[in-house]
Amino acid sequence: MQRRGAVNLPLHGGHPPRWLFSRMVDLSGALASVIIEEYSLNEFLNRISNPYWFQAFSCVLGFDWHSSGTTTTTLGALKASLSPEEHGIYLTGGKGAKSRKTPQGIEHAGEVFNLKTKTTENLIETSKLSAKIDNSCIQDGYTLYQHNFFITEKGDWAVVQQGLNTETKYARRYHWLGEDVDKLLNDPHSGISCDKKTPNTLNMSSKDSENAQKISVDLINDNPNHLRQYFKRKDNQMLLEDFTMPEHHPVLDMDISDKEFEILSRAYEIQPENYEELILLQGIGPKKIRALALISDLVYGEPASWKDPVKYSFTHGGKDGFPYPVDREVYDNSIETIKDALDQARIKKDEKLKAIKRLDDFIKV
Repeated sequence: MQRRGAVNLPLHGGHPPRWLFSRMVDLSGALASVIIEEYSLNEFLNRISNPYWFQAFSCVLGFDWHSSGTTTTTLGALKASLSPEEHGIYLTGGKGAKSRKTPQGIEHAGEVFNLKTKTTENLIETSKLSAKIDNSCIQDGYTLYQHNFFITEKGDWAVVQQGLNTETKYARRYHWLGEDVDKLLNDPHSGISCDKKTPNTLNMSSKDSENAQKISVDLINDNPNHLRQYFKRKDNQMLLEDFTMPEHHPVLDMDISDKEFEILSRAYEIQPENYEELILLQGIGPKKIRALALISDLVYGEPASWKDPVKYSFTHGGKDGFPYPVDREVYDNSIETIKDALDQARIKKDEKLKAIKRLDDFIKV
């Protein structure tokens, strides 16, 4: 996945006016119909999973090109316009409480598309894992607050979700494309959209963290009580920060409470077979994932990845090639796809002209 395009995502409050959102719903549905009819359902998923195309698509719909709200509003418009019966695709999830209803939405999609029970169950687990990975396994300073899951009539899927850095008030958007994911914990993203990289980011979804993943499971299955020595100071007992650590990652002044050890003990009783099972257990959040990763390095010399996995840095790339070149072919192809869809879309002429103007403005940014 190459970086392409230039834009950022500051937090903007409020909602689009009703008159604008209703037009966004109509236009998003018209464009989706053209892309699905002219190409395929999978190509629509591929486009949605491309951060640059998604941003251009949002701009065409009429939303601010540089706002975090592009994700919420664009996906809200798509959710209102996409019909499983007409388009063969179902969008579930959303922002806040709506995101927590995603499993029910996937179950409903399975019924509508007559998917096998096992397929539906796998999709629900994929949804949960993708959210857990971006919120807890990738510790980049962004807390997930919206999760959107696309399912086609054949059971293919894509994910678009977004996290917020409460200090900087900027967002980071995560894109997944099911057909490109070999393993959910092996660099699974088709793109991660953000205005900058975050230093010292723990990434337990990286292929470079594979050994740390295995050791984390072993540490739990061998009884986590013996891990107390790395957190609790009793007399001359050492803390994690007392160890001399390599410069490539930080050591937090962290402790694990008795209540948190109870969660680890319950995990031990379950005996998870792999890292996916471990992180899906209730109560296994960022702090425990980080602690296990640190101990993997301290005790076994198996470090996790501490590189920010952002793949699409909004403000750092440009078509002038500085500081790195944009993939011009993909960039131009994304724009042409939207232009072609606009030409064929069944919308009023004045709405079409306004949309093309917005796209032209976006290209000039």
